[in-house]
Amino acid sequence: MDPTSSGPGRSTTRGPEPVTPRLSAGLVALAWVTQFLVGTDLFVVAPLLPDIAASLHVAPARTGLLITAFSLAYVVASPFAGRLSDRHDRARILSAALVLFSLANVATALAPSFGLLLATRVVAGVAAAATGPTVYALVSTRAQATARAQVLAVVGSGLLTALWVGAPAGAVLSRHAGWQAAFVILAAGTCVLAVPHAFVWRSGRTATAGPTAAAGSVPGAGTPAPGGQRGGGEAAFAVAVTALWAFSVYSLYTYLAVALHADGRAADVAWLLVVYGIAAVAGGQAGGRLADRAGAVRVTGVALALMAVTEVAVALVFPATWALTVALVLFASAAYAFFPAQQRHLVDTFPERATGMLSWNNSALFVGLSLAGAVGGPVVHSWGYPQLLYLGAAVAVPAWLLTRHRAGGRRPPVR
Repeated sequence: MDPTSSGPGRSTTRGPEPVTPRLSAGLVALAWVTQFLVGTDLFVVAPLLPDIAASLHVAPARTGLLITAFSLAYVVASPFAGRLSDRHDRARILSAALVLFSLANVATALAPSFGLLLATRVVAGVAAAATGPTVYALVSTRAQATARAQVLAVVGSGLLTALWVGAPAGAVLSRHAGWQAAFVILAAGTCVLAVPHAFVWRSGRTATAGPTAAAGSVPGAGTPAPGGQRGGGEAAFAVAVTALWAFSVYSLYTYLAVALHADGRAADVAWLLVVYGIAAVAGGQAGGRLADRAGAVRVTGVALALMAVTEVAVALVFPATWALTVALVLFASAAYAFFPAQQRHLVDTFPERATGMLSWNNSALFVGLSLAGAVGGPVVHSWGYPQLLYLGAAVAVPAWLLTRHRAGGRRPPVR
């Protein structure tokens, strides 16, 4: 049953409630494609760095600043974008962000110098900060309460698919048509998507912000949401778990290819990354389903514990390629089961500021990712890749401990 529909057991004495439309397959598909294109823009830069360096006559090491600029802009802008989206019409904010994202990509393709290219990536990072969390908030507030994490996992798989499909496709395109072509195509795609996003979320009031809009679509609707009484300290602890998770995950992922190259297994990089990406998508889907059935808090805790154990396993079996393959599948499956469960936990706990919390969550992800890159390089250089994995596994432990103090770990009620 749609959690927003009337039926036995629902009180009809509280006055009119906002009507939350059902989430159609078309809306989920639109959200998925949006996440795929934005994710491709993020992940495609890394394989294009050598071509960008040659084209603009800069040292290859300097081009890494393009990723740093995008990430830092995302981290800084995301909380502000989330607050803006929660206070105004989410559909309009999303459409405007996609148009800005498209313009930034056109400017990226046309940039005549590295300095201007760096500036365009800052603008792209700001625009991306307003897209992902807003997409998640729009679909989560329309999803049935018993399937919210599963829907978030499906939409989030667009980002993971960009990791192992979009980025390699962009790299192939760059070899045949120049690195600028990838950004032109992404600009066209996101500009086209801005049009349906401006209209398809219009029925009902879910696309607008505020406690009233969220109340019709979260467990316990009709009573004050528990998140409404929760302060900034609890919110900070909630997203700190994501930062620790991201450090643990991306300390392994960021330097995997580097370690394989150094070990003389460069030919194994491509297919291992594809296997890792497929396992990550599968893990995200499983995590979403389990979070809806068993409780989001329980799934985040179990996922973090399994992630720590399997990261140690990856370190131990790293020299043996087939054992490494199995360990990577187990690690990615456990690690990415965490994220949709974490998103559901945040939406359920802080419904009146869902976009803002999802924005802070994405910022925390980028903080952890950036720290993994900054810390991982020196660790790998001085002690080796397996030692970095032991550090990543150790960081997952305090993340797991934080989940032990969360409330609301039981299965949410069916409305």
